[in-house]
This record gives sequence, structure tokens and C-alpha cells, in this order.
Amino acid sequence: MNERPHATVGTTGSTRATVRDVAARAGVSPKTVSNVITGKTFVRPETRRKVDAALAELDYVPNLSARGLRNGRSGIIALALPDLETPYSAEMAHYFVEAARARSWGVQIEETRGRPDREQQLLSRALSRLVDGLILNPVFPDELTLGEDSLLPPTVLIGEVLDLPFDQVRVDPEAASYDMTSYLIGLGHRRIALLGSQGASTAFTAALRTQGYRRAMLDAGLQTDPRLEIACDEWSPRGGARAISAFIDSFPLPDAVFCLTDSLALGVISALWSRGIQVPRGISVAGFDDIADGEFAAPPLTTVSFNKEKLASRALDRLAERILKPSLSVRSTRIPHKIVARQSTVSRATTR
Repeated sequence: MNERPHATVGTTGSTRATVRDVAARAGVSPKTVSNVITGKTFVRPETRRKVDAALAELDYVPNLSARGLRNGRSGIIALALPDLETPYSAEMAHYFVEAARARSWGVQIEETRGRPDREQQLLSRALSRLVDGLILNPVFPDELTLGEDSLLPPTVLIGEVLDLPFDQVRVDPEAASYDMTSYLIGLGHRRIALLGSQGASTAFTAALRTQGYRRAMLDAGLQTDPRLEIACDEWSPRGGARAISAFIDSFPLPDAVFCLTDSLALGVISALWSRGIQVPRGISVAGFDDIADGEFAAPPLTTVSFNKEKLASRALDRLAERILKPSLSVRSTRIPHKIVARQSTVSRATTR
């Protein structure tokens, strides 16, 4: 479609600003605006400041795919998630595809399984201009060795990684885990198990969420018990069911169990039900991620929630900026979280 000159635009308007709109606001030519955006041609500092101000005032969002034929871009980005079998990955893929469509991008969805060789394949495609940029949800540290390569395509990390030289849009896993554990403590629970912490101990997700759990226990004056940190290599309902079953075959039932994902928690609830143990009267169960299935579990699952739609939108906005200006300084954006209390948890006093 052709761009409409001088559209009515702004941060509160419904029509996307064009290069011509920005040029008119800044009092320069559209070519000058394009030069500022791409950074490939020198523009005088005072002119650049005018254009940058106009870009901000009009909340300009670049349509990268519309320029594809002129600059060699494909209008396609890659979204790399660790496990496409999980409801969490399916929901994240949905929000990214919808947000990308609003920006006239196509999305190539990849599954990494945390394997560096799959990351290398993504890199090769990007460098051959099959994709313009990469949204990556890393799990294991070895996935990020590609960051040492100067030819790495524009990349934004999502998930829970910290202290890395990449743009990031993330939830704070340590704080979220701390808040959930504190919530369970506030219900009167003292023997709180953490399921999923050790089996994937080299993963960012497991390590950071475990830190939050331990800190909350210590801050409440409760001793951490390694036996209550239940290993689970398979982060799925099946893995959660197997892990809790093996635990209660050997140890007394804890007051509550905090699972590192909702999928694990759903498996735990199922395994407890099969043994005649009621949730929450026999034991409280909580999860993390707020997947749709958790709201409709029996009983509905208490969980850590965050706005997945906002995460996807913020990540794609940053990727657009990174594609246009590769020299931008690295920025980390945190998405707020909250505890959603449902019927899978209850005060310890009501179970006595």
C-alpha cells in the first residue's frame, strides 16, 4: 500500500505516522528523515535533533518490511523458543505473531531445546538475509556463546536472563519467585517444597527462581531444606507428576509445593488426585507463568502472572530499533509480575 502524506497522527491517534509526516513536523525532506533513521548517511547534529524530536512526538514506528526491496530486508524475523510442546511457548508464539503482524512482519518460529547448534543455524539464516532479526528465549548459558560473534544479527532476548550484553525484555524471576514463596509463607505454610529446581540447575530459569525461593525462606526465618528442592528434568505435566510421586514415596507431604512452571503444577495436582490427596486441603500447589490451562484446572491454579502481550510488543519495538540502528546501547526492560491467587492454595489454618 502507498503511504498517505500528512496523515493525522500522534501518540493518541489511530493512524501510524509516516516518514512524510515526520519530515513535515521537523521541517526537513523525507530523505533526511530516512538518513537519520538508517544512520547510514551523515546528518548535521542540529538537523538530527529536530528529526529525533519529531520521531518521538509522532510515536513513529518503522515499517521495516515496506522497505525490504530497497534495503535488502526480508520483513521476516525469527522467534526462537525452547520447547514448542508447552502451553507457555504456544501462548508466547501467539502474542508475538499478532504483534509482528501489526508491524507488517512475518515470523519464522523455531525450537531450540537449548542447543547451541540450533542457534548457529538461526544465525546462518539471518546472515544470509532470510531473517532480519532474532527474538531468543535462552535457557542454558551455552546458547549465548554466539554473542561473541560480531556478525550476530539484531537480537533481543526474552525470558529471565540477566547481566548479558544484549537487549532484554524480561520478567524478574528472582523477585517473582520470592513473592510467590512469601505469599505461601503468609498463608501459614512452613514446609514449602520447590519442584523443578535441581533437575535443570544449569538453566537460567531454574537457578534464578530457586534463588528467590531460598531468599524468601531465609527472610521469613525459615531454614531451607535441600530435600524440599525436588529435581525434575522434564518440565511438563508428566515430569511434575513423576517428580512429586517419587518425593512423597520417600518423604512426608509438605505443607505446600511451589512449581517452577504451571505445566509442572498441573502434573503435580493430577498425581496428588490419583493418590487421594486433596488440593488445597491436603496440600497447597502454586505455579509460574499463568498459562490459560491453569485458570481452568481443578482446582484453578495459583500462579505468577505477567502480561505476555506487553512483553511481545516491547520486544518487537526494541528489535525494530536495533535493526535500524545496530549501534544503539544495550537496554533491559522489565515487565511487572503479580501473584494471582486461586483455589489451589489456602491458609494452613483451614486445613487443621
